Amino acid sequence: MRNKLLTAAIAVVLGTISLSAQADSLSDIFTQGHVDGELRTYYFSRIYGAPNTTDANALGVAALINFRSGTFANGFSLGGSFLSANSLGTQSGNPAAIDTTLMGPTNSISALGQAYLQYQNDWMQVRAGYQYLNTPWMGSSDSRVLPASYNAVSAVFKPMKGWDIFALRSFEWKGRTASGYYNDNLYYPPTYRGDSSYGGLGGLPATATQSNGAYALGTAYATGGFKAQAWYYDFRQFARMGYVDGSYTFKTGTGFDPFIAAQYVTESGGSHNKLVSNNVALFGVAGTRIKNNTWGTDVGVNIPNGRFEVGYNKISQEAGAVGNGALISPYTAAYATDPLYTTSMIRGLVEQGPGHAWKAKLTYSFLDNHLVLMTSYTRYTTIQRGNSHNLYVDLTYNFDGYLKGLSVRDRWERAIGGLGLNPGNGSFTYNRVMIAYKF
Repeated sequence: MRNKLLTAAIAVVLGTISLSAQADSLSDIFTQGHVDGELRTYYFSRIYGAPNTTDANALGVAALINFRSGTFANGFSLGGSFLSANSLGTQSGNPAAIDTTLMGPTNSISALGQAYLQYQNDWMQVRAGYQYLNTPWMGSSDSRVLPASYNAVSAVFKPMKGWDIFALRSFEWKGRTASGYYNDNLYYPPTYRGDSSYGGLGGLPATATQSNGAYALGTAYATGGFKAQAWYYDFRQFARMGYVDGSYTFKTGTGFDPFIAAQYVTESGGSHNKLVSNNVALFGVAGTRIKNNTWGTDVGVNIPNGRFEVGYNKISQEAGAVGNGALISPYTAAYATDPLYTTSMIRGLVEQGPGHAWKAKLTYSFLDNHLVLMTSYTRYTTIQRGNSHNLYVDLTYNFDGYLKGLSVRDRWERAIGGLGLNPGNGSFTYNRVMIAYKF
């Protein structure tokens, strides 16, 4: 299926151009186009507290260049993104000392992040080809030098103000450390059929058959202080998921606005599921089916220049299910980019299995919003992975004036406890220095 979707999209473009009798000039595709992008320098370090463990680090310097054409044929346009990252020869000769989640084990990586045809009018947008997605359980997971992207057809419809309807079909995807698009996901092993995809949860053997992508249908509505969304995902032969999330903010007019939110996830899958048929013992437990029930609540208050909140999530134990009822998330597992309220920078319940967690988080801005502080404390109580807790501190400074677009960010988290979570069951301190310039 690789490249078939893109080829079809290009054929449609050429056909539209040749048959169209519009006043738009073909030169407008380029003269009215737009180029932007981002330069990134990231340095990640993993420090392990257990004896006889090897700390790991990685440096990545990256360029993300985006192009968007002018419109033609009453609403069509083209878009593309080129991605390239290089370690500047700093990768260690010891593979164990490399943080391969940043850009893999090699010194350079380049990829086509986007190459799509789009049609847009006042009430709809349809996009086909390589593209970034922004849905709760399928997104770009953009916390490394390069984002994840998908070979997909996606659409959003806007029947009325505040109401959006989404639909998509993905065929392949490109992980954060991959240079091409593959029929796999984060439950496959690294280098599966040539895919240089690192940082996933794994579990499937190299002999597993390829993934068939995913379908998704969703809707979102917002008015006043109310926001809600509902999604159905069919991760082909992995899980069928239903997801709902809603929140309400009480506008008091005082600058202190309390809010409450809730979410629910349910999943199912039978004997033809790839995790079942390959007898994958997720978190040490194999199963004959996929079954998951997860719920959560989040309460807090928006304050002048900040926000404080406390979140809670629980994954129920399900006898006979893979992972004892684990939440199956093919495009976020081990990336820790899922929408659960208690997911930390390093991991969350998706990476630990059934149990519960709570998280207290504070976000506050200083210096006329140039300096942003985020800090949180999360505690996990799980069946397969025991008890653990994470402390997180995140500082970002956004420059202004001649340096507008430049930001410097330091994300630090320390994870303690748990069974089989950290090397040697010791502590794990993860520090991420992230310098970016958007232009």
